[in-house]
Amino acid sequence: MRKALVLSLLSIVLVGCASEPARRDISGVWINQAAIDAAANGGNLREALLAYGPNLEWDIDVKNATAHYTNGFESVEGKLLPADGGAWQVSFYGSSSTDLSLEGETLIQAETDAEPRQPFVRSQVKVASDAPLGTSFETALNAAYLGGQWRVLSGAGKGNQVAFSADGQVTGLPNTQNYVLCLAGDCASMSGEYDSLWLQQGETGAAHIFVRDGRKLEIFQALDASAPDDMPQFYPGKLEWSLEKL
Repeated sequence: MRKALVLSLLSIVLVGCASEPARRDISGVWINQAAIDAAANGGNLREALLAYGPNLEWDIDVKNATAHYTNGFESVEGKLLPADGGAWQVSFYGSSSTDLSLEGETLIQAETDAEPRQPFVRSQVKVASDAPLGTSFETALNAAYLGGQWRVLSGAGKGNQVAFSADGQVTGLPNTQNYVLCLAGDCASMSGEYDSLWLQQGETGAAHIFVRDGRKLEIFQALDASAPDDMPQFYPGKLEWSLEKL
């Protein structure tokens, strides 16, 4: 009788365990591919990021129960805990939290009162182990948005072929070695409705306004409309380069 009771209880436990979906390991770096794909259509960059954001990248470590995300401006750390149905919950310092779950090979950030539902895919980008959070997303975005060969139609270096590398280097654009696309934060506040990027040669660099329309890219000087003690408010000045994608 006792043996039968033990077997009965064991069967109940096993059935209960079987009814709980397997909890898959979600460790690794996940990027917002939907935002990258939208940007790759060749339109306004920040509109694409806002439409499919705001979060751009997750870095998750199940073993150490941590999860970090970035929205292109700030990096936020949370504590990772198991949740019902094989999902995970990320609790942030304070009272807010968000749920993460897998649908096939896609990581889903659940909708909250503050943010929409967002899908992420595992990053295939190779970056340095000590690279800042968001580097994988930026690298993939650079390749999708500005990758390939361009030709200077007007401006310094007319006729040059220009290449924007995924790691932020640029060749063929006179007096420019590196670039950084503005994704969010102060640079976005300073450029308002316009897209902007930073162009640098050695230790010298400056913000520029740009307009992407399909296979055409126009880069303007960034003029400042703010008062001397206020945050800069950039607007497009002189057209410096007009480029066409080959």
